[in-house]
Amino acid sequence: MDDDYASTDEDYQYSDQDVEEEDSVGEFYENADDSIQLPSSIAPAAQVITKESLIVAQKEDLRRVMDMLSVRQEHARIMLIYHRWDVEKLFEVYVEKGKAFMFAQAGVSVDEYHDSGSLDSAIVMCEICMDDIPSDEATRMDCGHCFCNTCWTQHFFVKVNEGQSKRIRCMAHKCNSICDEAVVRTLLGRKHPDMAEKYARFLLESYIEDNNKVKWCPSTPHCGNAIRVGGDDDLCEVECSCGEQFCFKCLSEAHSPCSCLMWELWEKKCRDESETVNWITVHTKSCPKCHKPVEKNGGCNLVSCICGQAFCWLCGGATGRDHTWSSIAGHSCGRYKEQEKSAERAKRDLYRYMHYHNRYKAHTDSFKLESKLKDIIQGKISITEEKHSGRKKTELNDYSWVNNGLLRLFRSRRVLSYSYAFAFYMFGDELFKEQMSEAEREMKQNLFEDQQQQLEANVEKLSKILEEPFDTFKYAKLMEIRMQIITLSALIDDLCKKMYECIDNDLLDSINLGSVHSIAPYKSKGIEKASELPVCWSNKADNTGVTAELNQSEESGCSSRKRARKEGGFFDLNLPAEVVDRN
Repeated sequence: MDDDYASTDEDYQYSDQDVEEEDSVGEFYENADDSIQLPSSIAPAAQVITKESLIVAQKEDLRRVMDMLSVRQEHARIMLIYHRWDVEKLFEVYVEKGKAFMFAQAGVSVDEYHDSGSLDSAIVMCEICMDDIPSDEATRMDCGHCFCNTCWTQHFFVKVNEGQSKRIRCMAHKCNSICDEAVVRTLLGRKHPDMAEKYARFLLESYIEDNNKVKWCPSTPHCGNAIRVGGDDDLCEVECSCGEQFCFKCLSEAHSPCSCLMWELWEKKCRDESETVNWITVHTKSCPKCHKPVEKNGGCNLVSCICGQAFCWLCGGATGRDHTWSSIAGHSCGRYKEQEKSAERAKRDLYRYMHYHNRYKAHTDSFKLESKLKDIIQGKISITEEKHSGRKKTELNDYSWVNNGLLRLFRSRRVLSYSYAFAFYMFGDELFKEQMSEAEREMKQNLFEDQQQQLEANVEKLSKILEEPFDTFKYAKLMEIRMQIITLSALIDDLCKKMYECIDNDLLDSINLGSVHSIAPYKSKGIEKASELPVCWSNKADNTGVTAELNQSEESGCSSRKRARKEGGFFDLNLPAEVVDRN
């Protein structure tokens, strides 16, 4: 991440541990209204934030805080950035500690006596440069401290350049107050318009960079979208509007039922050369002279390296070249040596990895091949519809059972594929060796593999039936195929649910490792597709009690269609998305 987005511990003083997990992340998704409801916090489970809707997304939270606390927009932004855009957390602090504590903690000064535009005399002394300057060349912040505009500008320039642009504190000694964003942009815009643009852009993108509920889509090349999830649980899998499916917590590809740590280890294991080293350990021995790996290609245990050195294959020791059927000249290796035990263990670990990897890859390859079925099946449906078009209205008028079966096949293939990576670590020695006895491990492995085997058998049945040339079948046979696909789809869905329940309740829960190995919940409909966040404000939103400042910045209710408001040659947060993107 760029240094411009860096934050300090004193700016953010709470972590994800403060957020309680919530099981009903997806409950709002089914019945959610497409329009933005403010100030209500109810929202779809996942939403796509585009360049056009980023301003609207930020205004949502700003508006809720402004309505609740009756503060200006810049003060709402200061508090939200401090609390990492967690509106619920901010309201908790407000209820528990009070308004004064919350403002002081976030660095907000709301003393109405101090006005940045009013100074007591025509000449003031700047306590930074110690010069007497006209009052119109000095600025007083909300906290009451007044310095010359030159010193303020230099202070803002340094802070923005250092990446502290989102929370610029007052220059006064031990003053915790955050400077007014409008003043920062105005003073910077006069001498350093590029820095003013950078500051404004960082304030806008803070909604994504500092927000625990919003993350950039990890697509490559980057689609430019961000995803916002509802609720307090970030352990979920989402699909961006660009088609990228990923785990919201770790931003890797969707990998349930693997935990994020398991998937990270599995990816690394498949990617690096650790298993190649294992193979070399099992099938070769190092030459005692040049130390290159040598593979034996004959039955004789006296082998010779390409460097000319002869050595014993049994123990790897250097020997002479004279040997008979019963002995090798100048050499004896009848004694037990520990490295033989190590070689056996390396061989066993290699075979175990190959077992799980081969099955993981087989289902992954099947998924890729079966993905081509979609177009083929659509062609079969067209032929079947034309073939049976003369019949009266029957069940065959709706071919959703074919598409549903295909989607169930795709979903279950992915589950099966990742279940082998899960089993590799769940029942191996790498992660849970101390948490389970051998007997307990064997019992749990048998339980899991029984369910995995049932799921696998039915998935293969469904795959075979979907590949049938049903467009050539007669009506009776076609109805039989239809019932088989519907039955298998329901059965496979039930088996997937049971596997996840087994993993959650019988395997991971019994180990009691907290949330380290929690997995994203299973969803029958597949990975949630994030809905587009509307660019326009909802007409149904309640506008009462909203400050005039926010209302003035919402021309016609559509943030992305407004013209940029030029102030001193720089842009503010109400710029249209294409201008923000260009800068």
